[in-house]
Amino acid sequence: MENTLRDETAIEEKRKDKIPYEHYKSLLKDLDPQTVAKNSTCPYDEEGRFFTATLMGTPYKVAYPQGDVTDMDGQDFDNYKLKTMILRYLINAKGIKATGENIAYRDVSGGNIYYPCFEGRCLKRFAFTFNYNLEGLKKAMAILGAEPQSIGDLSWRFEVINNMFMTVILWIGDDEFPPEAQILFDANFPSAFSAEDMAVMGDIFIPALKELSKK
Repeated sequence: MENTLRDETAIEEKRKDKIPYEHYKSLLKDLDPQTVAKNSTCPYDEEGRFFTATLMGTPYKVAYPQGDVTDMDGQDFDNYKLKTMILRYLINAKGIKATGENIAYRDVSGGNIYYPCFEGRCLKRFAFTFNYNLEGLKKAMAILGAEPQSIGDLSWRFEVINNMFMTVILWIGDDEFPPEAQILFDANFPSAFSAEDMAVMGDIFIPALKELSKK
């Protein structure tokens, strides 16, 4: 019975996640593909009629004008949050280059409103996921080609999606103190993503890091 309820819950969550995905698919077709490619730095293949967006080191194919997001072999998958984030980036990117300067989440318009969500889904989740898997985290960052930083106990700057960079910082916990984390964004991040997008970014990059840590 418990397994059945869990399965039904997962199916319902995926159904809800698919609704915004279908919405943004419908918006992509109204945009000029060359402009989208220029603003997002996601190459557009004229012959194949698709964009290539690279998220957490993995390339994805986005069909134009349909908006379907698949792997590079054209195979579908059901991570609708990831698909939606890619489409939102293609639609909203404004061609502002990475600055190399970091901003905190609270510096973003709306950051104070969504901070509790950001704290739970990003900061605490990152801290408690990797505090007990430091070697896996180091391996994942090496695979990503992330740049080590000199903040906290461990920290890296990496590209989340084309031209958009984040810096994650971990203070390792022990028997006396719990682990803590901070996440900073390149100053160009709000040009493509809203505070709400950034608050759920943990649903995208943390599972990706976990998968990379297993390789």
